[in-house]
Amino acid sequence: MRSLSVKLTLAFLMVGIVGAALVALLVGIRTRVEFDSFVDSQSNLDMAAALAGYYEENGDWANLYEFIRRDSAFRVHDTRMIVVDNNNIVLYGLGPDQDGQPYPFDYTPPSLPIEVNGTTVGQLLVEPDDNYKAPPTQISPEDSFLRNVNIAAAISAGIAGVFALGIGLMLARTLTKPIRELTAVTQTMAEGKLGQQVNVRSRDEIGELAHSFNQMSQDLADASRLRKQMTADIAHDLRTPLTVLRGYTEGLKKGSLGGSEKLFNVMHEEVLLLQHLVEDLRTLSLADAGELKLNKRAIDPRALLERTGLAYIMQAEEKGLALRVEAPSNLPAILVDGERMTQVLNNVVSNALRYTSSGEIVLSGRVVNNDVLLEVSDTGVGIPTEELPYIFNRFYRADQSRHRTVDGASGLGLAIAKAIVEAHDGNITAVSEPGAGTTFVITLPRYVRGVE
Repeated sequence: MRSLSVKLTLAFLMVGIVGAALVALLVGIRTRVEFDSFVDSQSNLDMAAALAGYYEENGDWANLYEFIRRDSAFRVHDTRMIVVDNNNIVLYGLGPDQDGQPYPFDYTPPSLPIEVNGTTVGQLLVEPDDNYKAPPTQISPEDSFLRNVNIAAAISAGIAGVFALGIGLMLARTLTKPIRELTAVTQTMAEGKLGQQVNVRSRDEIGELAHSFNQMSQDLADASRLRKQMTADIAHDLRTPLTVLRGYTEGLKKGSLGGSEKLFNVMHEEVLLLQHLVEDLRTLSLADAGELKLNKRAIDPRALLERTGLAYIMQAEEKGLALRVEAPSNLPAILVDGERMTQVLNNVVSNALRYTSSGEIVLSGRVVNNDVLLEVSDTGVGIPTEELPYIFNRFYRADQSRHRTVDGASGLGLAIAKAIVEAHDGNITAVSEPGAGTTFVITLPRYVRGVE
């Protein structure tokens, strides 16, 4: 069951139904018992009235046995009964041997008086029990019936309330347990221990909350790790050119090195490398802050691909590679910053050139639904499957050696490409097969005139 609201609704419904059923069952049982008792009480009253009528009509108890046997008030009553006169002589009920003898027991069982014109002429004992010594009831059958039914209803409501309380406590514990676990884990994370996880116990909203929390916790841990890694990588990449510059400047200062065009060229290249790294970091920081300025305009995507191809055609030929642009001329326009998108394509193509030693690099474009896809495919070494999820991370290099490549790549090119593409409401992905090449796919929304 996925919805917490459905669970709560069903729980309340179950409590209501079970409570109502319990009340109905218990009250029904008790009502039946009390109703039977009420009917018996009324029947007893009818028998007492019939006996009083008989005495009033005959003036004595003669032939009482025949009267009881033929009167309807007694035929419908199948319980044991005894009739005694004012002298406690048994008139009917103990059998031929004891009828006409004094009542043989030394206690008075519950009885109904038989009254004629306000004078008691006998007693009617109904279902006498040799072990029962309670006094006769002092309230009417109607009042007794109502009182006992009300008591039964109150007891039934109490039992239903206890049941509802038990269900409520169980439901409350079920709901609050994962919340307590979340609270404990968040307190642990507040102490700096990132990456904590909680058990996902259900598939409802609380389960989704726990799943989202686990994802957030893992993302925070990964972000913290990447931040530390990035700091170390930045320090490493800055230290290398600074060390080179410091060595040359110290040599010039001490006079151990003489100024030469070759030396100055090396120092200039190191300065350019530092400038390039700082500019890359600035671009990423602006993208992270959402402040990367974009000068968007409608551009033909084929023109972007051809511009990039012309920029790298000489480098490809020097490596013996074929670089081709394959895109239809009727591709719909895209609303992008031309310079920034050229930077993205440059980063991707330069990456392809770096890892392709033979074969070709193809720049292509196509339309899928409302998106324009720009693709850069190569026949290079490819990317291992386990490393594909990380290639857009900052300073990530597959060999993890952290040394600068021959072209001075900082490891930020694909991270910058991803940041720029996402700033254009697009995305960039990579598909690769080790030894067979890699394809980078840039997906951008097609331009609709009048929609910026």
